[in-house]
Amino acid sequence: MNIIGDNDQPIKFIDLFAGIGGFHLAFHGEGAECVFASEIDEQARKTYKANFNQITPELFENEDELFNKDIKEQVIDEIPDFDILCGGFPCQPFSNAGFKRGFEDTRGTLFFNIAEIINKKQPQAFFLENVRGLFNHNNGRTFETIKRVITEDLGYSFYWKIVKASDYGLPQARPRLFMVGFKDRNINFEFPDPVPLKYDMSYVMGGSVPRSVGFTLRCGGRGSKIHDRRNWDCYQVDGKDVQLNSKQGLLMQGFPQDFIFPVSETQAMKQLGNSVAVDAVKATAHNIIKALKKKDYFKKVLQQELLFSYADFK
Repeated sequence: MNIIGDNDQPIKFIDLFAGIGGFHLAFHGEGAECVFASEIDEQARKTYKANFNQITPELFENEDELFNKDIKEQVIDEIPDFDILCGGFPCQPFSNAGFKRGFEDTRGTLFFNIAEIINKKQPQAFFLENVRGLFNHNNGRTFETIKRVITEDLGYSFYWKIVKASDYGLPQARPRLFMVGFKDRNINFEFPDPVPLKYDMSYVMGGSVPRSVGFTLRCGGRGSKIHDRRNWDCYQVDGKDVQLNSKQGLLMQGFPQDFIFPVSETQAMKQLGNSVAVDAVKATAHNIIKALKKKDYFKKVLQQELLFSYADFK
């Protein structure tokens, strides 16, 4: 790990359960460098590589080392050093038994792999994302176990918030649980304040839509009729029923319009439904990086003051 800003080195992060790269895009936009990524789904890997091969070519020069296929098989010591761990980890079922043994209670879940990496690599911060339902899963015991592992077993601070994409400019609700923590527990972190919508669903669909904020994108159940309670991808546009496509989905998730899908439209929509809302992640990433830079700025000032004091003493 480097002192933030020392020798103009960028903050380094790793992108776990990377999907199509929402975290990568957000942190890259804040000037950070991705040094390792992991994604098991072959179709998502194609999309990830197609879009980040030029931005971060080092990841793909030796895919076996830096673009991991299965984080459960990764040798942790071979992951490059990094400052921030990022991951939208799947909510695998946690055991209903126990929930008092901390680290041991998470074995067999993908969260355990995250905890192991944090334990061994000791990054300065982490940023995890999951569905809102994780907060209340198993009467809240799953969330409390995660919190206890992070704060008691790993010794990190723990901040959490249920965030909506529409709070950060994007026209869909998409409530998600954001979890952030720091190795230095003295760092004071605040989630970013909400901002107005950048554009509404009329802009996304290219015509008049009755609702300004759209449905949350999903990875299944596509093609329901507009009045079906399960509908999420059909909108009334200029009085006609129109099904959402991947170009429009990119706008709703905050991806650029030149983002490439080297896969079928069905796969593209599934990948968008599994992705993070980029603007919400980027706003949070900005505050994480700002908090780390503030900490290291004062660390440098203190080091300089100690040096000056030592010189005066001599």
